[in-house]
This record gives sequence, structure tokens and C-alpha cells, in this order.
Amino acid sequence: MLNKRKPWQTTLLYLFVFVVCIVIIYPYFVMFTTAAKTDAEMYAAKMTILPIEWQWSNFINAWKAAPVFKYFLNSLIVAGGATIVAIGCGIPAAYAMARMRFKGKGFFLGAVIMSQMFSPVVLLVGIYKLMVGMNLSNSLLGLVLLNAAFNQAFAIWLLRGTFLTISSEMEQAAKIDGCGTVQALLRVLLPVSAPGIVTALIFVFINAWNEYTIALTLIQDDLLKPITVGINIFYGYNFIQWQYLFATSLFATVPVIILFLCIEKHLVAGLTAGGVKG
Repeated sequence: MLNKRKPWQTTLLYLFVFVVCIVIIYPYFVMFTTAAKTDAEMYAAKMTILPIEWQWSNFINAWKAAPVFKYFLNSLIVAGGATIVAIGCGIPAAYAMARMRFKGKGFFLGAVIMSQMFSPVVLLVGIYKLMVGMNLSNSLLGLVLLNAAFNQAFAIWLLRGTFLTISSEMEQAAKIDGCGTVQALLRVLLPVSAPGIVTALIFVFINAWNEYTIALTLIQDDLLKPITVGINIFYGYNFIQWQYLFATSLFATVPVIILFLCIEKHLVAGLTAGGVKG
């Protein structure tokens, strides 16, 4: 039998969780309160955490002051496209790594791991020349392909580990019932591996959404910039529009939060989906 946790241990545990939550939430709280301050409060000699006068119009003005919606849409296209490409290519590659035997399999797995060692910054010059040569240096398609490529290795490695934990007998039972390899993958393996797929999806989306260096280097057209780069419009030569900067930063966190809230329930539901009865 498991030992029951003592009352003081439970209290300490909840206290620790509360402190961790405060530490995580506090930066967003500061962003929110700063975004709602007036110009006078922002540059006052004595600053306060909470605004004396809540300026809710700052959020509307930030949205209208620059093509924030366009930046927002560009980020959605890049992050969403990169996620679709990375997961779409990662699932069959991970399945092959987990279920098939072929020459060079070990070398391929090693190459997948080694590709994670190189930062995009180190390869930036080569990436820029490649994108210019392919006529993709100032396009959202180029960002989609690059973000998918840099997150592909993690997706393959994570999904391979997920497929290895699933019994091959489930696929064999599906094949006995008349399913081919692709049908067994789609109807049996994918539903059961939903938690791993969701984890890889969230990881790729967040990484692509937050990417900054490559987008800053490749995109010259203001209307093609993602929100991570477009937010620089609030940086002036002599001053920074902190209210608008923080308001736009809050806008940028919304898609990630919504994505997690929509997918979180599938983490548990996918564990038992696609099981074999009897």
C-alpha cells in the first residue's frame, strides 16, 4: 500500500505549486498592466505595477497603429504550414524507423539526432544563399519550409518513440482484417499514438511561431513579416512605445494558448482510442 501524504507535506506541495504559478504568470501580468498604462505613467519618475488610470484603448490602438493583423496572419500561415509539413513528413518517417528494417537505418537515426546540434544561426549564411538561389528569400513559403526542416528531427524522434511503445500485434490484427500497411497506420496506429502526435504538433507550432532570426534575415517586405519581427515597428530611434509593444506581445500569446486548450483533451482520449477488443 502507498503511504498517505501527511498534511504538512500536502501544504508544502500546494505552496510550491502556487509559487511556481506566480513566477510563471507574473511576466504576463506585468505585460498586461503595462499595456494598459498612459504615456504619463510610463515615463513617470515613480512607476507603479497597476495603472492609476486604465487605458483600455491601448489594445485597440496597437491593433490599428500597424498592420498587426497582417503580421498575426503571417505567423499563423508560417507556424501552421510548418506544423503540417513537419508532422505530415514525420509520421511516415517515424513509422519506417519504428517498424521497418533496411540498410542505413542506424545512420539515418544518427543523422536525425546530429541535425538537432546545429542552430539556425550557425547556418544562417548558407540558408540565406540557398533561399536566394531558390527565389524563396522573401516569401512565407520559404519560412514554412525552413521552420518545418528545423523541427523535423524532433518530430521524427518523438513519434518514433511513440510508435515503438505500441504493440505490433494491433497492426497484425488489422492486417488480418484486410487492412494494408497504410490503412493500419491510419486506422490503428495514429489514434493510439495521438498523445505523441499532439506533443510533436504543439512543439513544432510553438517553435515556428516564436522563430525570429531567420524571419528577420529573409523577409524584407513589411507586409510579409511575422508578428515576432513586425513587432519591431514599435521601436523608435528616440523612444519605445511600450504600451503598444506589450499589447501586441499579448496578442501573440493568444494562438498558442488556444491551441493548447483545444488539443489538451486529446492527450488522454488518444491513449485508449483504436484498441483491439477481445
